[in-house]
Amino acid sequence: VQLAESGGGSVHPGESLRLSCSASGWIISIRKMDWYRQVAGKQRELVAGTSEDGNVRYADSVKGRFTISRDNAKKEVFLQMTDLKPEDTAVYFCNADYLEMRPPYRYLEAWGQGTLVNVSS
Repeated sequence: VQLAESGGGSVHPGESLRLSCSASGWIISIRKMDWYRQVAGKQRELVAGTSEDGNVRYADSVKGRFTISRDNAKKEVFLQMTDLKPEDTAVYFCNADYLEMRPPYRYLEAWGQGTLVNVSS
């Protein structure tokens, strides 16, 4: 199973970016798909998450600015980021909790390779 992120880049404060993550491989369903971010030397932190039934959650620092959404049929998750701030600069990772399509049909976890978001003036 692979998670492929895209959409990172360099922007000025106040601008927007949209991150995408697509899952591929032996997957029956994806229980949750989350976005994390990490700054060098710091712990990886949850930015936003979404469950298969549509529940969403956000870190307090991004509430009102970021929106997470997913397409279950396409096994994709998106993160729309608006009003970006320098403190949003980080490597953003996609994370998925999925049901594998082969015995023993367990729930496993996968991470993407990360995409860099740089916000500076």
